[in-house]
Amino acid sequence: MTKILMVCLGNICRSPLAEGILKSKLPSKGFTVDSAGTAAYHIGSTPDQRSVAVARKHGLDISKLRGRQFEIEDFDRFDFIYVMDSSNFQNVIKLARNDNDISKVNMILNEVHPKKDFEVPDPYYGGDQGFENVYNMLNEACDIIAQKVTH
Repeated sequence: MTKILMVCLGNICRSPLAEGILKSKLPSKGFTVDSAGTAAYHIGSTPDQRSVAVARKHGLDISKLRGRQFEIEDFDRFDFIYVMDSSNFQNVIKLARNDNDISKVNMILNEVHPKKDFEVPDPYYGGDQGFENVYNMLNEACDIIAQKVTH
């Protein structure tokens, strides 16, 4: 069983989109995909309606997902931890207990642009186009992740 965690700040915009996108690209058996936020702002909340709308536009339903906060035990639960930006990366790394924990964490866009540490911008304070742009970035990264973990 390969387990993958997507992480952003609040777990209502980018990481639920990434979770939904990657789940749609992987077989249901043999894989677990989840998402979390580094902040506790939206624990138990549904994804932002703009994320839900852009996912729906692309044939995905993420409306049932609920926000949760990243916790130290996630290092034990997941094989790969993808973060959306450098702030999330630092927040996750601060909780790491050892080099093994750190080795599981990567910026998601490094799958598309290796070692560049490009960030998925937080679309929360912008308009609908920002959510579409984020969807496209995550979709490209998730294509590569799906290919990597299934071969």
